[in-house]
Amino acid sequence: MLEFLEKAVLTAIGVAAITQKKAEELVAEMKDKYKISEEEGKLFVDRIQVIAKDTKEKVREMAEFEVQKTVDRLGLVSREEFDRLSKRVEELESKQNN
Repeated sequence: MLEFLEKAVLTAIGVAAITQKKAEELVAEMKDKYKISEEEGKLFVDRIQVIAKDTKEKVREMAEFEVQKTVDRLGLVSREEFDRLSKRVEELESKQNN
């Protein structure tokens, strides 16, 4: 399970590393090597950015889902549940002391 989460995080980092500058450098290289036009290069950069954004979002969603499954399986409580129970204990202690 942790291996999957590690891979998901590394993939997200890799996707995020595709910056505008790197994409433009790749297009410049492709223009020289494959004789593509400026417009084709721009469309390619735009497409890479859309794919990177979509992939990053999907990886984030998958990671959140897997973390939630792990938390549930381990029987851990959420911060909200912890805070709610803590407040309830304080209220009960206050009633008991009165």
